[in-house]
Amino acid sequence: MDLHTVLLWLFILNLGVAFGAGIYEARVVVPLWEKNFPHGFTEIETGRRFWGFVTTVPLTCLCIASLVVAYRGDGLARGPWLISAMIVLAERLLTFGYFIPTIVRLQKSERSPENLKRFALWKNINVLRNGMTLAAWILALRALSVSAA
Repeated sequence: MDLHTVLLWLFILNLGVAFGAGIYEARVVVPLWEKNFPHGFTEIETGRRFWGFVTTVPLTCLCIASLVVAYRGDGLARGPWLISAMIVLAERLLTFGYFIPTIVRLQKSERSPENLKRFALWKNINVLRNGMTLAAWILALRALSVSAA
């Protein structure tokens, strides 16, 4: 197995974990946060305890490496892998530019109608982020399947 295939496998595995965890967070953790806003954030703090180890560093590094390798590559895997990495890059920019700063501000805020609206918007846009991760994961799997053929 060559280094490119190992990188693609790691990218796929990390995307799968990120997608599954994102769905779990959306279906289980976010409703708990919402129910106990803002104190729910301290009850279940996923950012530093989980996401930093799964996506903040690893997925970001795998995304950058995938962008470089897929861009320089050739063959049938190049297209889906490159598109997958570009989707993840957009998701990472959205995460660092909006999701992390917004949730940190909300964790430090008081319960108010305005902050509840901000949280509802964060929660709704999070559906888009999970969809982006799913699309990237499927495309990366496609890249692996055509590279193995």
